[in-house]
Amino acid sequence: MTLSIRIEARQQQSLVMTPQLLQSIRLLQLGHQDLRAHLEREADRNPFIELHEPHSGGKGRVRAAMPASPSAKPSLPTSTGAASSDGTERLAETRAETRSLEAHASAEIAEIFACRTDRAVAFALVGALDEAGYFREDVDAFSLAHGHEAETVGRVLARLRAQAEPAGLFAADLAQCLALQLDRRGRLDPVAETVLAHLDLVARGDLATLRRLTGEDEAGIAELIGEIRRLEPKPGRLFDTADRVSVVPDVVVTGAPAKGWRVELNAAILPRVLVDERYAARVAAGPLSREERDFLSDCRASAQWLTRALDQRSRTITKVAAEIVQRQSGFFAHGPQGLKPMTLASVAEATGLHESTVSRVTTDKFMQTPRGTFEMKFFFTTAIASSAGGEAHSAGGVKHRIRRLVDAETPDAVLSDDDIAARLQGEGIEIARRTVAKYREALGIASSVQRRRALAMRRIAS
Repeated sequence: MTLSIRIEARQQQSLVMTPQLLQSIRLLQLGHQDLRAHLEREADRNPFIELHEPHSGGKGRVRAAMPASPSAKPSLPTSTGAASSDGTERLAETRAETRSLEAHASAEIAEIFACRTDRAVAFALVGALDEAGYFREDVDAFSLAHGHEAETVGRVLARLRAQAEPAGLFAADLAQCLALQLDRRGRLDPVAETVLAHLDLVARGDLATLRRLTGEDEAGIAELIGEIRRLEPKPGRLFDTADRVSVVPDVVVTGAPAKGWRVELNAAILPRVLVDERYAARVAAGPLSREERDFLSDCRASAQWLTRALDQRSRTITKVAAEIVQRQSGFFAHGPQGLKPMTLASVAEATGLHESTVSRVTTDKFMQTPRGTFEMKFFFTTAIASSAGGEAHSAGGVKHRIRRLVDAETPDAVLSDDDIAARLQGEGIEIARRTVAKYREALGIASSVQRRRALAMRRIAS
């Protein structure tokens, strides 16, 4: 065998990821909060970038008018400017002006304690509360870490649990939280204490075991459980928290089935990015070194590219959103049961985009509709075959149907997974029992045995 050396020329294609292409991809994937932070950083480092917050004027949305006919393609006229103030008020899901848990607890401490030392310990305890309003730390470890006597911490903690409002604040766990609330009502007797010590039995609806442990009859146990279920398991959630984030939609869908749907990009959530050309011209006219001119030239080109990239981002999001609305018109007209099977690949093919681009567009983006605000990923659902050979059903629509069947149950007619599968098959949905069980668990619906016990308890309590 002999070896020989030769030169060959081969031609092949490859995608070169330029820095600008990588940046465009990143801009497309960012949610509006992360994008705003990115724009602010760019404005800080680039003297030619100006950020203008949205103001009234009614020119702030990229629009896609959806025709009433589902067969007609939407047009995509665009406009620039800021979104109207009334649009901002309509879109933002604002939270109520509530006091923070820390502020409320501090006010309670001021009323309960007169001693300065006790107040200092109490304020330290407030800092250790979790979002539920529980104090879950070990008292001895907490005392050592904060330089207080364990006896003092225990005494102050006990007083807070006994007097702070709402009842249940500073509890160590769920059972103690509920016990504190019953105690304030004068309902914490030995039977209640036994039931609270076996909350797992309450969750399972195991009345027989609870009766055996407490010696109480079934009606008494059911009444007590009904009262426990009406208590607040997380008193801390009644107050505002610093890290609670409002969901603001990126896209808004308005209209009606007969008139067609309008898809609008909510430009009110982001500042407008402008290139200060006057400043650029004034600086360029001054005496500058070559390095300074190169730097300013790069900054100007970067600013111009950013405005183009943001405009392309807006148009891409609107294009994908319009396609989603057109394909899921049944959802907007009839609700979740009107969802149709839809994949990233099908939307990508219809819009002429890459599947990965559609995935980035729908990640961390929200759509406000007449039926609520949904993540754009919500509208993508797999297909379930029709037993009659007709049009396939969407997994989302089938889940909604399962929920409706369970909600209609009575204590004497609780459906098993087999029963639900049979009902759905009777409606032309080809589905197996194990798929029903998987969807039921995904919806957070208990098993038929647990639902039967819960319905029986409610009937007894009523």
